[in-house]
Amino acid sequence: MKIIARDIPPRAAWALEQAGIHPLLARLYAARGVTAKDDLDDGLARLLPPAGLQGIEDAARLLADAIARDQRLCIVADYDCDGATACAVAVRGLRLLGAQHVDYLVPDRVVDGYGLTPPIARRVKERGADVLITVDNGIASCEGVAQAKALGLAVLITDHHLPGLELPQADAIVNPNQPGCAFESKSIAGVGVMFYVLLALRSELRARGVFDTSNQPKLDPLLPLVALGTVADVVRLDANNRRLVAQGLKRIRAGQMPPGIAALLRVAGRQPPLASTFDFGFALGPRINAARRLADMTLGIECLLTDDTARADHLAQQLDAINRERREIEGGMREQAQLLAEDLFEDGEEPPPAISVFDPDFHEGVVGIVASRIKDRLHRPTFVFAASGAPGKEHELKGSGRSIPGFHLRDALDLVAKRHPGVLLRFGGHAMAAGCTVPEDRFEEFEQALAQVAREWLDAATLTRKLETDGPLAPEYRRADLVDTLHREVWGQGFAPPTFSEEVQVLSQRLVGEAKNHLSIKLIHQGQPVDAIWFGHTEPLPARVLLAFRLDVNEWKGERKVQFLVEGAQVK
Repeated sequence: MKIIARDIPPRAAWALEQAGIHPLLARLYAARGVTAKDDLDDGLARLLPPAGLQGIEDAARLLADAIARDQRLCIVADYDCDGATACAVAVRGLRLLGAQHVDYLVPDRVVDGYGLTPPIARRVKERGADVLITVDNGIASCEGVAQAKALGLAVLITDHHLPGLELPQADAIVNPNQPGCAFESKSIAGVGVMFYVLLALRSELRARGVFDTSNQPKLDPLLPLVALGTVADVVRLDANNRRLVAQGLKRIRAGQMPPGIAALLRVAGRQPPLASTFDFGFALGPRINAARRLADMTLGIECLLTDDTARADHLAQQLDAINRERREIEGGMREQAQLLAEDLFEDGEEPPPAISVFDPDFHEGVVGIVASRIKDRLHRPTFVFAASGAPGKEHELKGSGRSIPGFHLRDALDLVAKRHPGVLLRFGGHAMAAGCTVPEDRFEEFEQALAQVAREWLDAATLTRKLETDGPLAPEYRRADLVDTLHREVWGQGFAPPTFSEEVQVLSQRLVGEAKNHLSIKLIHQGQPVDAIWFGHTEPLPARVLLAFRLDVNEWKGERKVQFLVEGAQVK
């Protein structure tokens, strides 16, 4: 590992400090590209206008007409946290704006696969729908849309994924990444796209005289769901996404949120007044995602849709139990996958440039998480495969991959498919995450083909893990109240949480936790003793080491002390 300090533009940091920003925050913001205090204004008035999204006027007219005709609307959702929150936003928002008949349907990840397929379109029609609306999917569903149109359904696609060469022939498409769309926030999540469609629909209904500014429904109560889905989908937190997340967090901290979010915070042991982006990414998001991994995402959506506190608590407890089961399965799979990965190279050797592992006992629902863990540990593009559970596809393996900077995973799969026809039955994804299906008897061919592409594309510098930090932490900033201030800010993908780095002296270290898999450290930082913990790390540190760490507060018997959460170490 190589620990690198970010550049901090001194002029930008000085300008922010002069504008009244705390000196530490000014430094952190400047290092992340913020140049003026106005960039930090998270007011709703500063959101990008909906009109910038191509196709949004068509979408608003289609939905306004459907409401006027009292038509039946059916949402087709994706089965991750972004899809679940987008579905909840769509159902809640459309009902707020006057739709009387709003239904939803979630594909089964094993039986149906991903997106709007022809069988899904038929199921929507069988439910009596007139209008089919996708959230967080559909931009690549040409066949599914064609089937829906043939059945007489009007189709609205709302999505944020990259389109293929051909766009579906829907009545309206809202996706910032479709050709010709000038919307600046290309990183908006699926839930954000749906929220924008509702803003445009409300505007259209105002223009038709259904509402005016004094009696129009407020859409602000949907922002906690928008914030949760945005962070959980790990999209880049550009200025517009940060505003959406900040607005959602403000409402949660003030106690204004759907009962399901409140219930999920309770089962996770988190307090709404202290809610942070970390809670979205590491407490709420995983519990909702666990439903689609091991059960049915309908559980997660129902939890976000209900206004009954008791039902929300019951559903949240179910999701919590499923998440505990997911962690147990993942733990066993991770150990086995790690052993399989380590069998690919000898002790003292570098791992191969790409890693693919399969075991007949692996569970399809958690292959993505396990791939992510191995990728983090070995810093190699990684695919983990499980046997397909779909009927009639028993000889197929379904894999989920995670990548490292500099290796575009979807493009790599495309090259493998061209070089080895038939080795990939299906594939798709993005630069950093992708999925694919291979025949079981061609797994080794895939493994070797992916490794060959990695050998061609990656060099030693790319294969060395780099950890960007904000440099040294001045001792006067090692305070619990300042840590609280940092935690209240909006951090995430593309706007990294503050991580500092410094050479420290290690006084003592020991393994802690039920499985003895965390390293507890006592160290000297800037002449003062500090406690630190490195989760999931068991190897001892030398007496002096360059540590990368985040700040946290440990509360014990009423005393609040700053502790370091170690992110990495570079031995000099």
